[in-house]
Amino acid sequence: MKRPPTKSFVLRESKEAGEILRVSTQQIKRLLKRYRKQGSAGLISRHRGRQAANRLSEGVKKRALDLLKIKYRGFGPTLAHKKLVEKEKMLLSAENVRRIMIEENLWKTNKLKKIVAHQLREQQACFGELVQIDKSPHDWFEGRAESCVLLVFIYDATGKLLELQFVDNESFFSYAQAAENYFKHYDKPIAF
Repeated sequence: MKRPPTKSFVLRESKEAGEILRVSTQQIKRLLKRYRKQGSAGLISRHRGRQAANRLSEGVKKRALDLLKIKYRGFGPTLAHKKLVEKEKMLLSAENVRRIMIEENLWKTNKLKKIVAHQLREQQACFGELVQIDKSPHDWFEGRAESCVLLVFIYDATGKLLELQFVDNESFFSYAQAAENYFKHYDKPIAF
């Protein structure tokens, strides 16, 4: 004849079951008691099929919907909620307003933007084959000298700065002077 489990065994097993199911030991004991009395039907939640006690009443929902369609048409959920609470003295949450607006197609949820894949530019085989030239007009000396333009030569593959030159203004001659300095250090690139 099989002996009934000891109280310490049941407690230990209830504790393990509670940890696995993420409920308290007391809840496990209640479920076990109902299971022994009613079988597997005793494990079904008693709240199943019932409506929530704190749900929004149909009258409040209809009034809010009427106001959202007419008076607050085009408002977002947050602003609409603010107006319904302040001006109309309605008691409902911002989440309820958002849910009503989504159900009635008055508001569309933010969907993930379509990812646009850009074609990668093929990296050049040798250093300095493709050099980008950029200018940056700015008050570089913070009022201690005249505003000027910084010409920058950048290696396309790594972003390494190859030539930097301050000039009075952007012109063909300033670019030619900066290019001449670049050629002295790095030779001619295949492309600028």
